[in-house]
Amino acid sequence: MLVDDMPIATFESPASPSPRSAARQAHLMHRPATVQEAGHIPDHGQATAASSQVFNVRLADSAGRQQDAGVLLQRMYAWRGYALDPTERQDRGRVTFYAETHGELVGTMSLALDLQGRLPADENFGDRLAPLRRAGRILCEPSRLAIDTGMSKRVFAALIHISYLYAHQLKRCSDYVIEVNPRHVAFYQRMLGFADVGGERICSRVGAPAVLLRLPLDAMGARIRRWGGSFDDPRAERSFYPWFFPVREEAGISARLAALCQGEDRT
Repeated sequence: MLVDDMPIATFESPASPSPRSAARQAHLMHRPATVQEAGHIPDHGQATAASSQVFNVRLADSAGRQQDAGVLLQRMYAWRGYALDPTERQDRGRVTFYAETHGELVGTMSLALDLQGRLPADENFGDRLAPLRRAGRILCEPSRLAIDTGMSKRVFAALIHISYLYAHQLKRCSDYVIEVNPRHVAFYQRMLGFADVGGERICSRVGAPAVLLRLPLDAMGARIRRWGGSFDDPRAERSFYPWFFPVREEAGISARLAALCQGEDRT
């Protein structure tokens, strides 16, 4: 069971199959970057009270919770034929969030901060990141994202939105940069607004091709303010932004994030 005294955010979404009984399927970002097409993330629409379930997003603030998230990630990567060590140490420049329902882990993602001018993407795209740093951009890298099969778009969107609030509002980062498989470049461009800034290279960590993408967080914030919380409104744009939290909830989420991270050695 995965429980904390205070979740970062809580929301209801249509009921999904139990994570233990569902066939596992990955939506992955970085090491290796193999996010599936948007159409493979279910859009359940509005649920009735009887068919909805409650999800909590929490901070993996202990070694045990980080390892639990790593186990889910390893299982998702194994489904794709990749190897990943679930016991890999959480370094000081990375924070991990996870989503759970009824104490069962259903999603996780990490965010690497640009401490001392070094991100995982520097290994393959350091020459592309250096000019951004010289221009005064403060970079961060979303990574290690895994979502159980059958989960609503809201689980994916909640993890991304909370990582945005942590990066932009708490840590004053200016840009996301990510490495993704070339097959999924269009997904990130269409569904979140990323742009190609590095071309295609071989990712030395997994021996597979990768493309470096960038998203200014100011641009992300503008789309959240425009579309967040509109859900299945037919007038909303076709992206993940309608499934983000309503803007009115951001202040409370940010306050809980700040309280949970207070005093931790993450900066």
